[in-house]
Amino acid sequence: MQGIDFLYNQINDWLKRYPTEFSPDSNLLFDDDLFKKVTEEFVERMKDNYPFHHPLYIGQMLKPPAKEAIMAYLAAMAINPNNHALDGGPATAKMEKEVIAEFANMFGFENYLGHLTTSGTIANFEALLIAREINPDKAIAFSEDAHYTHSRVCNWLRVPSVVIPSNQYGQMDTDYLEEELVAGKIGTVVATLSTTSLGANDNIQYILELKQKYGFRLHIDSAYGGYFKLISQKYRTLESYDLIKLADSVTFDPHKQGLQPYGCGCVIFSNPIVGKYYKHDSPYTYFTSEELHLGEISVECSRAGASAAALWFTNKIYPLQQDKGLGAILSRTIEITQKLKDKIGESNKFEVYIEPETNILTYFPIKQFTSEISRTSLKLMKEGIAKNSLWVATLKIPSKKFTKNHPLITIDTNEVVILRSCIIKPTQDFWIEEIINKLTELSA
Repeated sequence: MQGIDFLYNQINDWLKRYPTEFSPDSNLLFDDDLFKKVTEEFVERMKDNYPFHHPLYIGQMLKPPAKEAIMAYLAAMAINPNNHALDGGPATAKMEKEVIAEFANMFGFENYLGHLTTSGTIANFEALLIAREINPDKAIAFSEDAHYTHSRVCNWLRVPSVVIPSNQYGQMDTDYLEEELVAGKIGTVVATLSTTSLGANDNIQYILELKQKYGFRLHIDSAYGGYFKLISQKYRTLESYDLIKLADSVTFDPHKQGLQPYGCGCVIFSNPIVGKYYKHDSPYTYFTSEELHLGEISVECSRAGASAAALWFTNKIYPLQQDKGLGAILSRTIEITQKLKDKIGESNKFEVYIEPETNILTYFPIKQFTSEISRTSLKLMKEGIAKNSLWVATLKIPSKKFTKNHPLITIDTNEVVILRSCIIKPTQDFWIEEIINKLTELSA
């Protein structure tokens, strides 16, 4: 493959073709010694990170972007387009519209309105903002296992919220939801595909039946799981992703499983009419085109056109298909997660907490008391980091839920700290034995 600076150099060559030569501003000149000094400090400071790229990093949902995405982002940054308006980034604005059309087709939306954002938080903010504008006097309901974004956004928007309990598998309790819906005070329900804690998928089919009965808006937060729609036909646990097309809006983050650098989120609405709630005017921005500007359907103003460029380029290299491109990568991570689950199940040191629905795996060291489980889990995480050996994450589970899944363990704490791993790198397939060995060593 061409070097990572290949595209950057191609764009720089194009920039140099403009006829008028000019010298850089003297204030932007510096000596080589200063550059070397700052470079050395920068490299040293960047070493204060965890090895997100390595197969033995099995903690949070973090990994470097694809090299192709880095190349395209870097190349676009040589121009530094702004996707707020076509005037600021004609090429990358078109790329953004093209990738949104790809994603709308992936989910099955016939009519849609959408754009990229700088994060899943902003994407969810926009979805709930529109929900408030459509149902200004009604509450927004979400599961207690939903991302904390939703409670924060409701506070920002001054919208009443209703927290729906979840079951022991991390899924929204739909019976409790219906009890709350009967009063007629809920205007929007947020369902999650998949939760960032357990990777759980809410029961979208039943929630849609409730939607028909009670007439609320349905927003699906699929920040982590959205791309699983590509492989929903292959795995029974992913069937709910086929129903996203029946929701009023969906958010998902290409910077999680779409091989992109931060920040790259996305929001798509199933009805373009919601664009009227974004309406604004600017006396200096919209001159060179009569087309709809992305800034006219977005809460954010300036946004990096480089994000759209990197995403467009990556989607061309790794197409949105079930058995090739991104779909093949996601399938691999699902299969690796199952392999790791089986290996943990075969051990006499660890036990799987719940069956994984996606590529998030939860498990815990086998102990008699929940307090021992918590101490050992925390010790394992900290020692793995300290020894540069293994990097795992932890998760707090209320004991009342934990005991439903594992009734033979004695509860002596209000909550239990267990281990959680996001298996999002295909290279981890060849490191499963090593991961098990490291877990065993650290738990001793």
